[in-house]
Amino acid sequence: MAETPRPAAAPQGARGAPSIISSNLHIVGNLKTEGEIQIDGVIDGDVTAVSVTVGAHARIAGELIADDIIVHGAISGKISARQVRLAKTAKVVGDIVHEVLAIEVGAQIEGQLRRLDEEQKNRRDDEPRRKPEAVPKLAVGGEKQAG
Repeated sequence: MAETPRPAAAPQGARGAPSIISSNLHIVGNLKTEGEIQIDGVIDGDVTAVSVTVGAHARIAGELIADDIIVHGAISGKISARQVRLAKTAKVVGDIVHEVLAIEVGAQIEGQLRRLDEEQKNRRDDEPRRKPEAVPKLAVGGEKQAG
């Protein structure tokens, strides 16, 4: 039997065409890609990518995680990125954790803005510090002593 030909794998580090979620598409679930994604539709779930562009009519209910995020549409959820750009049509309800942030006049934000290095520091500060647990003293014969 003849083997079905397979497409050649893309070279390491090469970028393919961006994935596109068109305006007539509604996705319920999380999206994850190692490339770019352009969202013009509706997503109920988290999006993880290298680069995310949210179109003017797009709506996302979930967390966005990427190196670079450009928002023209509506997001309800946390945004975490090295670089975030909010266009004048952007509407964000949720916190934005960023290294670089650009906000055009007219963009709407309801949430906290935090620099990425501060977020990492706060995580370390919030970690519970363990107290050494008291080890019960044992008497000869394996019985616990008082105190």
